[in-house]
Amino acid sequence: MDVEELRQRLEHEKEALPLPESLLRRQLAPDFSLVDSALDWLQSSEQNHIVTFDDPVYPSLLKQISDPPGVLFLKGDPATFLLPGIAVVGSRAATSGGLQSAYQLASEISELGLCVSSGLAAGIDGAAHQACIDSGGKTLAVLGTGVDVIYPRRHKSLYHKIEEHGAIISEFWPHVRPYAGNFPKRNRIISGLTLGTLVVEACRKSGSLITARLALEQGREVFAVPGNILGGQSQGCHDLLRDGAKLVESAADIIEEVSALCDFHLEELKSRHHIGGEKASDLPFTSLLASVGYETTPIDAVVEHSGKTIELVLEQLLELELQGWVAVVPGGYVRLRRS
Repeated sequence: MDVEELRQRLEHEKEALPLPESLLRRQLAPDFSLVDSALDWLQSSEQNHIVTFDDPVYPSLLKQISDPPGVLFLKGDPATFLLPGIAVVGSRAATSGGLQSAYQLASEISELGLCVSSGLAAGIDGAAHQACIDSGGKTLAVLGTGVDVIYPRRHKSLYHKIEEHGAIISEFWPHVRPYAGNFPKRNRIISGLTLGTLVVEACRKSGSLITARLALEQGREVFAVPGNILGGQSQGCHDLLRDGAKLVESAADIIEEVSALCDFHLEELKSRHHIGGEKASDLPFTSLLASVGYETTPIDAVVEHSGKTIELVLEQLLELELQGWVAVVPGGYVRLRRS
């Protein structure tokens, strides 16, 4: 039965319909009070934005999933959408070790120039968001409430910091309160926004595994951090690893998998938004920069490829690192930007 037929039956055969008339009318007629409320919210702050599916800043990766949201409500900087990102998720009741791992990995990811997406939940989510803020990076919080509803309340300060250092988004209308069924639904956005999802700590019944499953269905990479086998807090991560997820000990493990996708995504964004690059003649130490790959490159390989002395290589690598061209990772260096 299509919508027009349903309208006709609602008008002429209401008694024969199996659903309450009030429910059917709500589905067939827009609630203009909600529209008015959303427009009032939009005009209440310069930080508030409504991003529709055909908006130039609507995330291209999110458009590729099977059920992308038609509208996103956003607080913060819409340009955060333009950064390639990694989702970091995990247990709300995280252990101290899990929180430390999430913070360290999110810091490393952020320092590599990637945006970290998560759900503003207690535990791993909060640690990941805070790490990005502390490292001066960008982070996206995807809410299961209205974009103006802070949940949990303990994250009020973190919420406002994310607004300043990235963006807070939701597909739900402003003022929508916490509802259990909305949180699994928002997980498809967390995974859909990103090149891959990293699960830091999760038991077998964790909602984080929903995000990981959705990432797989969306054709994205899945990563997991191994944990203590004596407790149950990391059983979900171990199951993911058995099923083929990439084991992660540092951000370099992630970059090895997504660097090509990241470069492709950046080039697509540059083309779509007419972003120009720097001229090769303006780049520092071009010959040395060419010796550093987008995967971990050992220092001895850089020295051999560049033909320079190790003292000069270390001096110039430090300059490149300070200018944001390369980053130090376990085992060597990785290149962060294309010339």
